[in-house]
Amino acid sequence: MNPVAIFRHSPAEGPGYFAIFLESRRIPWILIPLDSGADVPENADAYAGLCFMGGPMSVNDDLPWIVPACALIRDAVGKGIPVLGHCLGGQLISKALGGTVTQNPVPEIGWSLLNGGADAVSRRWLGDHAGKPLDVFQWHGETFSLPEGATLVAENACCARQIVALGPHLALQCHIEMLPEMIDAWCEHWQEEARLPLPPSVQTPERIKAESPEKLPLLRQVADQLYGVWVAGLDINGA
Repeated sequence: MNPVAIFRHSPAEGPGYFAIFLESRRIPWILIPLDSGADVPENADAYAGLCFMGGPMSVNDDLPWIVPACALIRDAVGKGIPVLGHCLGGQLISKALGGTVTQNPVPEIGWSLLNGGADAVSRRWLGDHAGKPLDVFQWHGETFSLPEGATLVAENACCARQIVALGPHLALQCHIEMLPEMIDAWCEHWQEEARLPLPPSVQTPERIKAESPEKLPLLRQVADQLYGVWVAGLDINGA
């Protein structure tokens, strides 16, 4: 089986629980650290799927890897190779497929609830979570538009597009890949992201860490469901 390519854009925003999930199912994966100068592959032929992680930059920034990353996403989508994006990665998917990325009305930092959809596409992706609140982690200031043909799977009052599906492809504005050590590391940079006065959508590091023991197991349930559907779309008979 070809590996899943995981693209990292920032050292602190690695694959986290997604890598653990893949390994638990014996699905091979390879890390492509764009933050360390790795090149974006010219096409997706060598991979069973593509996964793009988060990052502090914007997809609208003039960075050398954004244009080739979007081209790679379009190549994968055209070939039916599943693409998964977390936060910045979800925004990359939208941009690659003709969408736009703009400032969200408010920043979201910390734990929040999403409203899961109940239509057929949402039921496929969310399973027993369809039509119910979803506990997720947030750390973003921008949002993306719905690509043509995509379905909104989950939203909340602060950000209208949180989970978006298009065939076997999944674009997330939220973070479902979090591990305790990732939360601790991100909270060290909270001061750089938050602005006073804090809106209700931004939690303090103290509150984030206090809620994590209860929220992380709930997040893991959401991640298992979404990742499980996504990996079901991988070509397990590939080279």
